[in-house]
Amino acid sequence: MSRLGYDELCARLVEQTDLLAAQVAGADLTTPVPSCPGWNVGQLGRHLGGGQRWAESIVRDRPAGPPPDDSFRDLTPYRDEDPAVLGPWLRAGARGFAAALVAAGPDAPIWIPTPSTTVGVGSTFWARRFTHETLLHRADAALALGVEFAVDARVALDAVDEWMELGSLPEMLDFHPAQRELFGPGRTVHLHATDTAPEVAAEWLVDLTGEAIVWRRSHEKAAVAVRGPLSELLLMVYRRRPVEAGTVEVFGDVDLLRFWLDRVAFG
Repeated sequence: MSRLGYDELCARLVEQTDLLAAQVAGADLTTPVPSCPGWNVGQLGRHLGGGQRWAESIVRDRPAGPPPDDSFRDLTPYRDEDPAVLGPWLRAGARGFAAALVAAGPDAPIWIPTPSTTVGVGSTFWARRFTHETLLHRADAALALGVEFAVDARVALDAVDEWMELGSLPEMLDFHPAQRELFGPGRTVHLHATDTAPEVAAEWLVDLTGEAIVWRRSHEKAAVAVRGPLSELLLMVYRRRPVEAGTVEVFGDVDLLRFWLDRVAFG
């Protein structure tokens, strides 16, 4: 369940898109994006905006299954984007999407790509998914352009929670059978954000000792513990920043940490 209410998710979707549009204003959009190999910043923006418009069509039209997702899959036509065009296009798409979400309301029975309700249902799933999709692609652009990446703690906390929830869905073991190689005695991972207030639940324990990935918000001893700023933990789990970058502290079995990150890659 999201830490953010539905109305806030809709607002944050627009906010994160506006922040991305501000990043690309006046930038060289032909700059390669290392975390999305084969794309430049302009292509990244087109991919994100196309995805938002695709999700808006789901919320608006309520199809029984996924509509065709053809737009912006082939990004070769967008190698030389103009910031003066891309920025307003991104802003307009996010506002149209948010308006469709607000009109639908939080409980609309809309198709989502998983039977699980733990990640949200209907329109709430899409509002949350694209808030954090936009956040992470904003990080991609910031890292590519060499500008600061900062994120509100509430948004980052919910982004990590959603990553944990999606990555631990039982169906992921069918989609990615190699995840079963993670399971074994004593295999636990602890993440601890060091820059949040003590009363904020900014710690996570991932338990790999059974036959499924189980996680909880908790302070517990583990085979490997990772401590660092919340934004850096977010970038690490999404594999935007490698463990070797030194932006987090690792205690214990670093090989288990790397193995876990490799097997549960998402987004």
